[in-house]
Amino acid sequence: MQLPAEAVAATVLIEVVRISAIPAERGVPYPGRVVADWAGDEATEALTLIENLPGGEQHRCGFSPGWSIRAYEDSLDLALFEAAFCFRCHEVRLHGTAVPPALTTQFFGADATAAQALLARLRQAAV
Repeated sequence: MQLPAEAVAATVLIEVVRISAIPAERGVPYPGRVVADWAGDEATEALTLIENLPGGEQHRCGFSPGWSIRAYEDSLDLALFEAAFCFRCHEVRLHGTAVPPALTTQFFGADATAAQALLARLRQAAV
């Protein structure tokens, strides 16, 4: 999976969000509860895991993401990007100040080892 490289390099904090609804329009943060903050090695490992998600085919479910991550730089002002993951239709939607249009919708192999490891991390964050 492709993430905006400059944003990944600038990321110092990731918020893990348990999504509670779909926003009314694209490009706004997904509503939900922030269940964890990842910084340092934990953030780097998560971003590496996400970048290693293999490409995949779209499956039809209507896009109902359960989790997102929001990446922030030092200022912790606006998110550089948010990535919302739907493990049913194997789709990731990205938005934010650092996301070029070509990266906004991607598909991943949700059954792959990297995807299952990411899902386990997300679930563990909510415990």
